[in-house]
Amino acid sequence: MKPGWVYILVGRTGTLYTGVTSDLYLRVLEHREKIRSGFAARYDCNRLVFYEGSGDIRSSIDREKQIKGWTRAKKIALIEGMNPEWKDLSEGWGKPMEIPEHR
Repeated sequence: MKPGWVYILVGRTGTLYTGVTSDLYLRVLEHREKIRSGFAARYDCNRLVFYEGSGDIRSSIDREKQIKGWTRAKKIALIEGMNPEWKDLSEGWGKPMEIPEHR
């Protein structure tokens, strides 16, 4: 069984986007680079503020549908339960790592 991730991105104007993927790292980078067109690209949703993993992509798809049906207030409560400061949880992803020199 393929693992899955449900995630929520936020845009500059506060627009929330809920998605599902089997590769969270790659999908977040795709959103940042606007590789995929659609809602998230149109509303510039590129900051990862929530994610939840499961061992089964089908469970993640069901969870995504559940969250998408929630009110905005309930989604915000979910985000703030994990990330009360609304930090970008993917900050630094995709940037070259600095490897310290050994002397």
